[in-house]
Amino acid sequence: MGIKGRYRAWPAAPLVLALLATAGCDGTPDARPEPTAAPSASVARVCAEPAAGPARAPAGAVTVDPAVTGDLAAKTRSHPAHTTFWLRPGTHRLESDRFAQVVPKKGDVYLGAPGAVLDGRKKNQYAFGGTAQDVTIRYLTVRRFVAPHDEGVVNHDSADGWVIDHATIRDNSGAGLMAGARQRVSASCLRDNGQYGMNAYKGGGGLDGLVVEGNEIVGNNTGDWEKRQPGCGCTGGVKFWAVDGADVRGNWVHDNRGTGLWADTNNNDFRIEGNLIEENDGAALIYETSYNAVIRRNTIRRNNWVEGRKYAERGDTFPFATLYLSESGGEPRIHARTDRIEISRNVLENNWSGITLWENADRFCNSPANTSSGDCTLLVKRKSRCARPKIATAPLYADCRWKTQRVDIHGNRFVLDKSVVDCTAKCDRMAVLANYGTYPDWSPYQGERVAEAITRKQHNRWHDNVYVGPWKFVAHDPSRILDSWQWQAAPYDQDAGSTFRGRDGG
Repeated sequence: MGIKGRYRAWPAAPLVLALLATAGCDGTPDARPEPTAAPSASVARVCAEPAAGPARAPAGAVTVDPAVTGDLAAKTRSHPAHTTFWLRPGTHRLESDRFAQVVPKKGDVYLGAPGAVLDGRKKNQYAFGGTAQDVTIRYLTVRRFVAPHDEGVVNHDSADGWVIDHATIRDNSGAGLMAGARQRVSASCLRDNGQYGMNAYKGGGGLDGLVVEGNEIVGNNTGDWEKRQPGCGCTGGVKFWAVDGADVRGNWVHDNRGTGLWADTNNNDFRIEGNLIEENDGAALIYETSYNAVIRRNTIRRNNWVEGRKYAERGDTFPFATLYLSESGGEPRIHARTDRIEISRNVLENNWSGITLWENADRFCNSPANTSSGDCTLLVKRKSRCARPKIATAPLYADCRWKTQRVDIHGNRFVLDKSVVDCTAKCDRMAVLANYGTYPDWSPYQGERVAEAITRKQHNRWHDNVYVGPWKFVAHDPSRILDSWQWQAAPYDQDAGSTFRGRDGG
């Protein structure tokens, strides 16, 4: 649970989406930006104020009766593809068999009337499954299904081209929603699901063109899976796996147990912009072993208080941050809308620490220390190539490692008031670092090679930011804690053109 309870009575969720139109997508960085007032417009308040569906069946639609158990699945089976189904008000149920589910045909549309609910009764595992493409679900509440761990309730089989719009997917086990290629999830409430609000994973790959826009993603991971399976990396509001091209914009991501948004393993070409990400127990955003992203104009506040404090209190010196890039960077050889990771024009306020750029020297393709053990980098297709002796020579020496490189952090506002965060130390870090390489014994990355590279040679740069509060900086390894003067001076040369206001406050 959150420090003061999971759903705190903060003011209306603020975010100015109009900022998206105020500057070019890839323009010149702002020079010496000044702190601005907190954004004030509301976004994605869809759980408390859901939109209502059509009160009458549209012309040509098939009406589904909640009084008849299994009516939705039966009528789906008996009608051809591209049928529109209108679910009357009331609670709709499937047959009691745990594998009973709706299996749409290509192009089917499901519209919920005001008050239409599809209820799994804690008996059915899946609501909508199968491989049919271009299915649409609108204005429907889907609740109380019991998908197994790592599986999902809606679009269980990750079919392509689905549209989930103005839906409420809540109180389910597993993930409320899976994702396929070209999937669009908009104006929906993904709430209080057992593992994820959405698990964007497609076995065999091919998950591209994903849009997640204007949703409220709140209270997920009710099963507290990191406690049940420590180190599983299997929790949060949304988890993305090997997604090639995603736009994540205008969402309110808050009060999730664990990380808000987590892109893990060979994701590429993300645009994460105009979101309000707040009050998640862990990091607001983790971008891990992935490539090429634009992270801009987000408001990120009061995240990581639970997990950051937990590590600090047990004496861990690692700078656990609210925006965490782990072995991720820009790579021009991988096609995307950008060839770097750009973090710009965001407001980060009273989180547990700021941005950490990290690289584990022992984590590379074919290393026993690689937790994504079945995967290689996007530059090397076969793990077997990343073996001695060739891994120590070009090009494999560079290409067998996920590298935190070409990260450009500019035009952001970082605010820290320790009295708000309720901390005395270890909540005030901005960092670029690696560990001392030791494993395995044939690794060509042993010693300080990776720490030197990430700190000085891989074009990771902070500049033209504004800092308010008592910030500290970590470079090279956790033992090197710097003040702003040391951070800006040689050999680190960071934050040219930035402004530091060292008081503790807003």
